[in-house]
Amino acid sequence: MKKYFVYPFLVVSLSLLLGACSEQTKETTKPEKEEAHVIEKEETDDTTTAEWSYEEETGPEHWGELDSSYSACVNGTEQSPINIDSSQVKTTEKLDNVEIQYMPTEFSIVNTGHTVQANPTTPNNSIVVEGKEYILAQFHFHTPSEHQFNSQYLDMELHLVHQDANGKLAVLGLMIQEGKENEALASIWGELPKNETENEIAIKDPVDLQALLPSNQASFHYNGSLTTPPCAEEVRWIVFEEPIEMSKEQIQAYQQVFPDNQRPVQPLNEREILGIN
Repeated sequence: MKKYFVYPFLVVSLSLLLGACSEQTKETTKPEKEEAHVIEKEETDDTTTAEWSYEEETGPEHWGELDSSYSACVNGTEQSPINIDSSQVKTTEKLDNVEIQYMPTEFSIVNTGHTVQANPTTPNNSIVVEGKEYILAQFHFHTPSEHQFNSQYLDMELHLVHQDANGKLAVLGLMIQEGKENEALASIWGELPKNETENEIAIKDPVDLQALLPSNQASFHYNGSLTTPPCAEEVRWIVFEEPIEMSKEQIQAYQQVFPDNQRPVQPLNEREILGIN
């Protein structure tokens, strides 16, 4: 894998909000609003009822104090997101590239109060990691990015949350930088809900998830957690090295809804970051 370098445009405006892996997903069935956050396994607990936010007394620094079920947010040793430092990345050939099986799919979206989340209407998208299949449960956004590359944030981050038959989660993280309009997300941005929603909003046009992915799929792999309460661990993270683009107008439209929905980076501790070309 090539060494990762910091692009000049990676220093971005600090207005991020929502990946687990931020508001992640629940199973292949449509998650409830709050469950979606708890799925990134970030995102799978129905018992997470305490109110949390990204601000002040209920913000990330206090999540572990809000509810006993959020204890991993403060006591966990494999928390997400992290700073992906190129000097700590171990290139490996032991892991196969992730097999991605995406196709154009109809989605509905919700404003959960923590992020904008898209739920597939059919379970026809999946990834295969080391021979195990994970079905796409949902995807959502954060701004600025939750992960860092060499201590630098990007404008936004997209988390595609997948779940296997045993309820284990795998999240694809796509960093987002300002550039050309992202046509694959245009149909969602046309319906972007500005306020928390009670009901899901159907998206008229199918979303081509394959078109969202970067052309270079070199990636970083590590063991982490949901990036929202309950911060559950044992989440497989695959973060693509090459950012995707969204227009300035698209980024600003999201940031008007969620000015900052980002959990700060967490200690790496004894974990390894594996790099795969």
